[in-house]
Amino acid sequence: MISQIKGTLLEATPLSAIIQAGGLGYEVHVPVTTAEKLPATGKECQLFIHAVYREDSATLYGFATREDRDFFRLLVERVSGIGPKIGIAILSRMSVELLRSAIAGSDVALLSQCPGIGKKTAERLIIELRDKVFTDSPGSTGLPGTGAAHPPAATHFQDAVASLITLGYKPAEADKLVRKASAQAADTATTEELLRLALG
Repeated sequence: MISQIKGTLLEATPLSAIIQAGGLGYEVHVPVTTAEKLPATGKECQLFIHAVYREDSATLYGFATREDRDFFRLLVERVSGIGPKIGIAILSRMSVELLRSAIAGSDVALLSQCPGIGKKTAERLIIELRDKVFTDSPGSTGLPGTGAAHPPAATHFQDAVASLITLGYKPAEADKLVRKASAQAADTATTEELLRLALG
C-alpha cells in the first residue's frame, strides 16, 4: 500500500502531478488546493497518497498534508454517493477547515456549493461525518469512551427529529420522516440509522 510519495516533480496541472521516485514516474490526481502548493517542476516534493486498486488499474490521489488525505478518505469511505472524483472536487473548492466548520454547523447551503453535491448528499455528509469531525477536533482525545455517551434508545427518535430540524426541515416534516424511518428500522436502531433511513 502506497501512503506517500517523495520525489522530483516532473509535470503539474491544476488537477494532477507526475512525480519521479525510484526511477518511476507516478501520475497522481490532486485537488486544486494541493496543486497550488506544488513546487516548480524539477524540485523535490512530497504527497500523502490514497490509492484505489481495481482489477485492471491503480489510481493514486495525492494531498499536500496528511490531514487533507485523511479527510478525503472520510468522504469517499463514509459518505454514500461520494466517490474519489467528487471527493477531489470538494477539496478543490473548500479547505478542510471550512468543510469541518460547515459540517459542525450543519451548513447544507454551503456544502451544496461543492461540485456534485446536492441537498440530499450534503445532508448525508453532515450526518455521516458530524460525529467524526467533533472527535477529531482540537482537544479531543479520539479514544473510545472519552466522548459523550450514546443516548438511551428512548431518545433516538427525538434526536433524529432534532437533527432534521437543524438541517432545515420543518418540525412536522421531520417528525413524519423519522416516524416512517422508525417503522422500517429495527427496535435497536441508533439515531444515525434512523437519519439514514429518513433521508433515503
